[in-house]
Amino acid sequence: MHQFKVVVLGAGGVGKSALTVRFIQDKFLEHYDPTIEEAYRRPITVDGETSALEVLDTAGAEQFTSLNEVYIKAGKGFVLVFSLTQEASLKEVDHLRKQIYRIKGDTGGSIPIVVVGTKLDLVTEREVHQNTIQTLASRWGLPFYETSAKRNWHVSEVFENLVRQMRVRYPTTEKPRPPKKKGPCLIM
Repeated sequence: MHQFKVVVLGAGGVGKSALTVRFIQDKFLEHYDPTIEEAYRRPITVDGETSALEVLDTAGAEQFTSLNEVYIKAGKGFVLVFSLTQEASLKEVDHLRKQIYRIKGDTGGSIPIVVVGTKLDLVTEREVHQNTIQTLASRWGLPFYETSAKRNWHVSEVFENLVRQMRVRYPTTEKPRPPKKKGPCLIM
């Protein structure tokens, strides 16, 4: 079974924990409690194949962003989160995207990344327009999803897409075990 470490990154208050907890526990966190770091595990079946995900929900607060480099080095896939109700949160996603490419040493776009706009249900508070997202998606060459953790809209699709990308980027190469050497039995 594939095992993947997924890192959820984004500015503070954009809904990283709500998205993560909705996916892992199928619950909605009504109250915002700033996260320092939370790790979750969950199996996920995509296209008939089960993978084990370790999802690291990171802090968005400025004082903890120095940890991002450690998280990025350890991660195999990344969920970059912004709020559809905060256009400024998109700048942080762009910064994180560039940081991932720099740390992973890959600008060819083969790093598994999904960009997620949260709070889709808050229609009257929306600041990020769909044409902005479409422009960035095509410029960055990354999949974008608009989600609502509260309504459970498109949350599982985010992680399913990421699993598909990680399977391509990190294929399982089952190495045949060498046959056990049968020799004399020694009892000492």
